[in-house]
Amino acid sequence: MSMSQPTEPSTDGAAVTEEAKVTTAETEKKADEVVEEEEEEEEYVVEKVLNRRVVKGKVEYLLKWKGFSNEDNTWEPEENLDCPDLIAEYLQKQKSAHEGKRKAVGDADGDESKSKKKKDDNEKLRGFARGLEPERIIGATDSTGELMFLMKWKHSDEADLVPAKEANVKCPQVVISFYEERLTWHSYPSEEEKKEEKN
Repeated sequence: MSMSQPTEPSTDGAAVTEEAKVTTAETEKKADEVVEEEEEEEEYVVEKVLNRRVVKGKVEYLLKWKGFSNEDNTWEPEENLDCPDLIAEYLQKQKSAHEGKRKAVGDADGDESKSKKKKDDNEKLRGFARGLEPERIIGATDSTGELMFLMKWKHSDEADLVPAKEANVKCPQVVISFYEERLTWHSYPSEEEKKEEKN
């Protein structure tokens, strides 16, 4: 004889369905959050580096963005970029173009230009590259975004702009003298001087 036990209605199916609904709702909610995070942290892809400039001593590159028009090109600081290969490619093209121009000019003029070129190279040497000893600093500017000193050289009538960073290392005493000449001290009268003024 077999005894049959009374069967209770199974609620497992309903429970699974409710759990599935909750899980689906949570998944959709999480997916929405992920999409929002992705929108906030959207990463743009650089297609090409178009130009380079220095602003206040910081290097910036003009970038063409992948999937955007030229109207959307922007200047971005070097430290924000993660495309060293594109930057290197741009710099290499600039170097090649510069050397190509030099060769074209040199080939057109022939041997006469070679002697002229040596003369020009000697004249083009500026700053400490000339091998002269600094005499004093005449003035300073930061118009290029980097502090530069106008340096007067011993045994030369010509002055050059040199980077302050280089001058600080190569001729610190000259730099100190420059600042000392321009240093102004404000003195305040002592107690005795105040009493003498009142009398």
